[in-house]
Amino acid sequence: MITEIAFTGTPVTDIKRAREFYEGVLGLKPAMESAGGMWIEYEIGNGTLGIGCYGDAWKPSPDGTCVAFEVDNLDAEIARLKSLGVKFSMEAMPTPVCNFAIILDPDGNRVMIHKRKAK
Repeated sequence: MITEIAFTGTPVTDIKRAREFYEGVLGLKPAMESAGGMWIEYEIGNGTLGIGCYGDAWKPSPDGTCVAFEVDNLDAEIARLKSLGVKFSMEAMPTPVCNFAIILDPDGNRVMIHKRKAK
């Protein structure tokens, strides 16, 4: 029986460039780094995001899984990311339960910026 999500992993091709994005642009703080620095984990709330650079064994794709980060203020975060030149694959979109936009990391992986609506 599955009891929780242990972590979400995202493949990258250049760990230094990916860290500049996930840490420098998105503001995540590394919680763990593997020997050799090819796997970095970020603890975010009750979840963990890992980024890993493993060559042809695990390749980035804009067509794969998407991680969604909850933000305090979606409009402000979109403006901040645009000011930094972050690429958007989907502009802000409302749904009945949330508003979101999708950005691309340096490898083209999709990252959702998300804000739940008040209940």
